[in-house]
Parts: sequence; C-alpha cells; structure tokens
Amino acid sequence: MKHLGFYLAALLASTTQMQADEVQDAMHSFLETNIANWANDPIIVQAIIAQNAQTAQYDQAKIDEMDTLWRAFEGILDAEIIAGVITNPAADFLRTQVAQSGGAITEAFVMDARGLNVAASAPTSDYWQGDEAKFTETYPLGAMAVHFGDVELDASTQEVQGQVSMTVVDQQTGQPVGALTVGINLTSLM
Repeated sequence: MKHLGFYLAALLASTTQMQADEVQDAMHSFLETNIANWANDPIIVQAIIAQNAQTAQYDQAKIDEMDTLWRAFEGILDAEIIAGVITNPAADFLRTQVAQSGGAITEAFVMDARGLNVAASAPTSDYWQGDEAKFTETYPLGAMAVHFGDVELDASTQEVQGQVSMTVVDQQTGQPVGALTVGINLTSLM
C-alpha cells in the first residue's frame, strides 16, 4: 500500500500541464470508444427513471439521512441500502462492462436526478454524489455534459485512476435522467 501511495505521489508530482492534457485526451478518447456505446443503455436508463420516481420528493434531510446510513453500513454488502445498489440488473450490467474492459475500467456507477446511487459495479464510498463535480458538472448541465475528474488514488478501488462522468440520456425522449461515472485505470491508457 505504501508503494502505491508513493507511486501516486510521484505520478502527480511529475505531471506537467502537457501530461495532464494528454491524460484528459486519453480519457476522452476512451470515453468515446469504450463507454459512450453503452452509457445510455436502456437497462441503465430505466433503472434511473424508476428511482427518479421514488426520490423526486426527497428533501435534503432525507438525502443526508440515507447518505449517513450508507456510510454506517460500509463493508456490509447485504445491508439493504447497499444491496439495493449493487444487486440489481443495472449493477450486473455495469459489472459486465468492468469485466469486459480487461482492467481498463475500475468501477462504474449511475446516479439519479438527485445524485443518489442507483446502481454500482461495487459499493462507492458514499451514497449521495449530488454535491460532487461528477454530478454537478453533468446532469444539471444537460445531455452533452462530461466531467473529467482529477487523477487520484481511489479509496474504493485502490487504483490510480481518473473518473469520467457524463449525463445519462433517455434516447426515446432525448431528456437527461441522471449521470454515469466510470473510473479508468490510467496505466491502461498510457
């Protein structure tokens, strides 16, 4: 673990603006060629739409309560709140995408219109993403919005990765319904 932390520190310290641009370009290319073709799959869209119907009336107190509950059950995969996100058809679909990526994708999860987890390939560190750029820079900005996260050691996956997030769109209506975040193993891109 110390070795991985040292590697991350060295990677980040040696990154010039040109290298940062190259990483973002590589992530953008990976998004276009490996993620965009399944990001708006009906299984994901329908799962988000179903959850949007349930969470549309949640106030911030309810969202905070659910996020606190998620964190309290960290590591307990059969806890109802966590199991509901990682054991559904959309989560199975995301795990398939992770597995088929040959290690290039470290994680994938989708959020509803409130920024709450709908489905995930593995548990995330929190339930509510609505206050994070992966959500605020995608779904609220419309159908074409994409956000590239910083290079970091991800606490959930223990991989040096960058996250790319995008708005999920219902292809039948053209309307945004939620957001998708995919963790990309940067070693696989460089």
